[in-house]
Amino acid sequence: MSSPLGKLTSPVSLVVDAVLVLGFFLFIYSLVSQHVPSNDPKMVLLWGGLTSACMSGVFWLAIQMFRVVLKAQLAAKKK
Repeated sequence: MSSPLGKLTSPVSLVVDAVLVLGFFLFIYSLVSQHVPSNDPKMVLLWGGLTSACMSGVFWLAIQMFRVVLKAQLAAKKK
């Protein structure tokens, strides 16, 4: 269990992750903002943004877990 997998991130992968998370945020915001029970644009922006930020954080964690599992599976396949 103590076999190192090496470096799991690179500058390119961080940029790709940032673009994916930003796109996911905008997509979720466009969906969620329609369901905020308010007519005040500031409240729609606040609650739509907070909800999208939370869901984008979970998406970022999922990307990182996928990257680690994929790297471990590829390393196990080479052995």
